[in-house]
Amino acid sequence: MKNNAQKAARLSVAPMMDWTDRHCRFLHRLLSEQTLLYTEMVTAPALVRGGALHLLDYSPQEHPVALQLGGSDPDELAQAARLGAAAGYDEINLNCGCPSDRVQSGTFGAVLMKDPARVADCVAAMGEAVSVDVTVKCRIGVDDQEPRDVLPDFLDKIQQAGCRRVTIHARKAWLQGLSPKENRDIPPLDYDLVHQMKADFADLHISINGGITSLDEAHTHLEAGLDGVMIGRAAYHQPSEILSEADMRIYQSGNARDPIDVARQMVPYIEQHLVNGGRLHQITRHMLGLFAGRPGARAWRRALSEGAVRDGAGPEVMLKALDHVAPLAEV
Repeated sequence: MKNNAQKAARLSVAPMMDWTDRHCRFLHRLLSEQTLLYTEMVTAPALVRGGALHLLDYSPQEHPVALQLGGSDPDELAQAARLGAAAGYDEINLNCGCPSDRVQSGTFGAVLMKDPARVADCVAAMGEAVSVDVTVKCRIGVDDQEPRDVLPDFLDKIQQAGCRRVTIHARKAWLQGLSPKENRDIPPLDYDLVHQMKADFADLHISINGGITSLDEAHTHLEAGLDGVMIGRAAYHQPSEILSEADMRIYQSGNARDPIDVARQMVPYIEQHLVNGGRLHQITRHMLGLFAGRPGARAWRRALSEGAVRDGAGPEVMLKALDHVAPLAEV
């Protein structure tokens, strides 16, 4: 039985290009059974016109897992959503927050903040095509927009189109003049505006994203009335710190996970990946931060980085790297 994506959305790991691939998500799932996981953004044209259905591959253990789509054509997004739902994803999410040039040229991502009517059409078409939740991830505005004016209108339109859940990255995106990396740091955060949107849109499930780096911060936002918190880079670079206690602290279930145990649990997954023709580093690159802040973390990273790229490298490289890490009882 799949977990309910809305219940899981109390805490989620942000979709991140080149990072939250299926191997990363499998690792994150071993750290937390409850947290909602997202794919990297998959473009609707790649699925519908390109037939790149391999982009939908994932492991059944990843549930609850959401597919994030990029696109701006309602019919094409509806077709892509249908493919995602048929593949078994628990949620289909529309990207209205990515500021990269490549995304802009395809008229999707953050540039869609300028066209809420189109986003509403996309949400409606996707909602009619699938029975799973259709959600939106957006910014508070772009370029010279005034967020306090444009964000309420944006949320009103997508809610009327049938969207019941939205994740708001509490920063503007500057489509000209800032790189995608700079857009994650330079525009100031406005958490208060996101909290105000929850007050104004009580029936809308609102998650907050942007600059949140700990479960303590997540708790603060949840206690203040938000429905969910999405964590990005911190969950990737310090996965144990964010996820190993998430079930216990955010969902009041389960126990804290020892990342040493989690690393060992990755062995059968690694072995199967190698049998399928994969390389060790394709998985272990996501494990480098597993022991962040713990004695031996640097030696673990070095051993993994150097060993995993060698021809024929197998799980023994990762298990040997574990020798550098202090057991929890010694920390």
